[in-house]
Order: sequence, then structure tokens, then C-alpha cells
Amino acid sequence: MAKHSEDPNRDLGFGAVVARESRQRLLNRDGSFNVVREGLSPLASMSLYHDLLSLSWPRFLGLIVLFYLTTNAAFAAAFVACGPGALTGTSAVTLSGRYSEAFFFSVHTFATIGYGSMSPRSTAANVLVTLESLVGLLGFALATGILFSRFSRPNANILYSKTAVIAPYRGITAFEFRVANARSNQIIELEARLLLGWHPPGKAGRDFFRLKLERTKVEFFPLSWTIVHPIDQESPLWGATPEQLRAGNAEFLILLTGIDETFSQSVHSRSSYKPDEVTWGARFVNIFNPPRPDGVLSIDIGRLDEIEPAPLPRTAGTP
Repeated sequence: MAKHSEDPNRDLGFGAVVARESRQRLLNRDGSFNVVREGLSPLASMSLYHDLLSLSWPRFLGLIVLFYLTTNAAFAAAFVACGPGALTGTSAVTLSGRYSEAFFFSVHTFATIGYGSMSPRSTAANVLVTLESLVGLLGFALATGILFSRFSRPNANILYSKTAVIAPYRGITAFEFRVANARSNQIIELEARLLLGWHPPGKAGRDFFRLKLERTKVEFFPLSWTIVHPIDQESPLWGATPEQLRAGNAEFLILLTGIDETFSQSVHSRSSYKPDEVTWGARFVNIFNPPRPDGVLSIDIGRLDEIEPAPLPRTAGTP
């Protein structure tokens, strides 16, 4: 054990300081890391393109709407600042009325609609129209490119069971969790890696172990997959108790890698389980439905998280 713990590759990239001192969860259930990078200026750390690709759809669309309204509001204020005679076809006499007309003229210009009811008259207004037309062309081109990139970027939507289980397995026990593909597309050559990070009894720092799986890869993933780590005498979980895992701040780290059949590109998914998210003495219920009359197989994804009691065998590795 000591020889392996000195292996610099065992910390999985988190570093020796994190392995020794951190008591926080390393990997959230949604796959994001609990990492804060400090010391860089906002400009040096900013990656606008990456951020726009990574935003959720509601936030991305909200940002587009905010940019559109803010830009038109700013140009409307600039048209008003050019004076009452800057635009022809206007009828408002109050400042708020002039601003409202200037705002909708800005919308016509920005989107290159040009109804013709209003037009620039002064030199300043024509300069603003020229500038806004350029901003509109660039804005729509960038928004179109980012929208295309978001739609064309392959990513996996893997569902993980809410809890993992310690279940009976061939006379011993096993750590198990279940996954399913939430999309109608197909993932092929799906490979799983399971790692354990915890503070073993009698050790000051966190150690990392790659857990051996019953099966590391499936060629096809049309239904669901129960990923199993047998807790035999070679497993770091052999003889471990729930209390020891909690006291050792254990965390089961999961990495799934496969190929999206639609795009023929690799996709990844990450998640983790903490000791409070592991149920001892349970197993997953069957999610396969009875065969349909046409012989087609089906599963009930709604039962992905359902478990039932399963007494554990009394072995040397069972507390």
C-alpha cells in the first residue's frame, strides 16, 4: 500500500496538497469540479467563446435577449442625443416619446428591416446608422455561429442512479450504480472508470485507488448498465464499514467515455458518490419491461433509481 501511495499518478491530477488537506467534495454529481482558480486577471481568465458554449440554454438565450435590448437601448439614446431633427418621420414631442421612436428605429436598423417610415437626416444620425449596421451584421453573424456550434457540439446526457448500493455479489459484496442514456441517440464503446478517494484508517492524507470493475466496457449502450466493483480481498473496500467511509471522507469518482454514433466523436460524462449517497444492503430493482407483442425490448427509465433490500452475506469483507 505504501509503495502505491507514493506513486505521483495516484492523485488523478488533483495534486498532493489537495490529496493531503482537502476535505471537500472533489467532483459534484453534475460532473463539475470544486476548484477555484485565483490570481489571474478577469481578462486573462476569460474565455467568452467557451463560456457561451457551456452556458445552459435558458441563460444563453437570456444573454442574447439582454444583448439585443441593451444594444438597441444604447443606440436609441445616441439618436436622441443627436437632436430633434436627427430623424425624419418622427412625431413625438416629449423626451420619452422621442426615445421610444428612436428605440424602434434602432431595432429596424440593427435587424436591417428598414420599413422606410423613419430615416436619418443629420450627419451624426447617418454615422450612427453606419455604425449600428456594422454592429448588427457582426452580432448576428457571431450569434449564428455560436448557435450552430452549440447544436453541433456532441455531448453525453447520461443518467446516474441517485444512490449507489453495496449489494450481495457471488458470495461477497459489490459496490454498484446504474446508468442509462437519456437521449435517443446511440453511444457505442462506452468505457467506465471508477476511482475511490478517501483517508484510509491510520493515514493522514487522502489516497486514491482505481477500483477494479466486473466489466469496464460495453460495445453497445442501448438500454442501461449496472456498473459493478466486486469487493474482494484485493479491493480497498474489503472490510470497510459505512462509518469508516464517512470518517475518511470517501468519494467514488466516475468517468464514462464513449463515441456518439451520430457525430462519430468522443463524449464524456462525470459524476461521483459520497458515503451518504451509498445504500448498504440493497440492490437495484429490475427495470426491464415484459416483452412487447412485437418482441421489442424496453426499459422503464423511471425505475432507474429504485432499490430493494438485499441482506449482505457474512464474509470476511462484510462488517
